[in-house]
Amino acid sequence: MQYGICNLSIVPIRFEPSDKSELVSQLLYGDHFKILSQQKLWCKIRVAFDGYEGWIDKKQFFEISKAQFKLIDSEPPKYSIDLIEYVQGENKELILIPVGSSLNGLSVLKHTFDGNNIIGLKNKVNIVKTAFLYLNAPYLWGGKTPFGIDCSGFTQIVYRLNGYKLFRDASQQATQGDALSFIEESEPGDLAFFDNDEGQIVHVGIILEDNHIIHAHGHVRIDRLDHTGIYNTERKKHTHKLRVIKKIV
Repeated sequence: MQYGICNLSIVPIRFEPSDKSELVSQLLYGDHFKILSQQKLWCKIRVAFDGYEGWIDKKQFFEISKAQFKLIDSEPPKYSIDLIEYVQGENKELILIPVGSSLNGLSVLKHTFDGNNIIGLKNKVNIVKTAFLYLNAPYLWGGKTPFGIDCSGFTQIVYRLNGYKLFRDASQQATQGDALSFIEESEPGDLAFFDNDEGQIVHVGIILEDNHIIHAHGHVRIDRLDHTGIYNTERKKHTHKLRVIKKIV
């Protein structure tokens, strides 16, 4: 089995091996992964962080050895914390990186980084502070950055920056943590999940104080939360039906 690491700012992960295929997620700089299979121009990968699988362009990663993969895996995760930063390559070239990029592979890539970083588990109150970094970021299906992000990409990256692992999709994240019976039992930083008419989990957001929620819907925004779901004051209607609240931390 082969291994790789993302050596670019952002790399699309697609559902099928085609540039026209659906964007299902993204690799951020420094994300490492296993290569499951290969075609002429594409590789199917499994991301080390969350086990997510999809296809990436063969031109958009750096191949590493099994030993290098294990080395990166063995180190405490370290992430960039500023909205946008850069790393410097061997030839002094600059590579822009978004917030949440992994810095554990710097030595493998022979890159240097002088910016701010974050490492280790953070207090639960910091989850809300981190979430506000993404306020007004535009919605993008499969996105994980301030330049475009979806609902579960938002919750995953916010938790990641605080040292906690969430799965990639909302339906997967809903299997984690402990369910709460009432909104009143929740704390800022807990996750609220919402389903569709078929009972499928299709949305997730982070609970705030005073019955509010921050979530990615059109853009990362703050709305009211009640026992029915998310109430959009601009549209004067509920936009999402509450299914369950989970305490992860």
